Amino acid sequence: MEFKKFGSKYVVRFDKGEEIIATLTDLCKKENIKLGSVSAIGATSEVELGVLNTTDKSYNSYILKGDHEIANLIGNISTMDGEVYLHLHISVANHNKQIFGGHLNSAIVSATCEMIIDVVNGEIDREFSEEIGLNLFKF
Repeated sequence: MEFKKFGSKYVVRFDKGEEIIATLTDLCKKENIKLGSVSAIGATSEVELGVLNTTDKSYNSYILKGDHEIANLIGNISTMDGEVYLHLHISVANHNKQIFGGHLNSAIVSATCEMIIDVVNGEIDREFSEEIGLNLFKF
């Protein structure tokens, strides 16, 4: 991964073989990024997606293997209990023109991933909501 900072924005290139969540978390820790938004495109060879079941408040995850274009990766950076917390969603497309999407649990870069991080000067923590079953912004 390489990056360049322009004011409050980071332009990031993830390289082949890197896992997006782990690499982005490391960057946020090293650069002290506690709040911001993320957008990216690229390609992945393996991606794990999650979809929330709002009835029983569980996440159902599934893994896609093989070449997939990252058509859209969007989300935010915040903190929970003082640690980096990423909330990212992704849409990926395969050679059969099928599109899959959901909460991003993991993705291995197969060629590259180009990301823009827009840092917000501030910090917002999260806390678990029993009612919703998710870690929500805590204002």
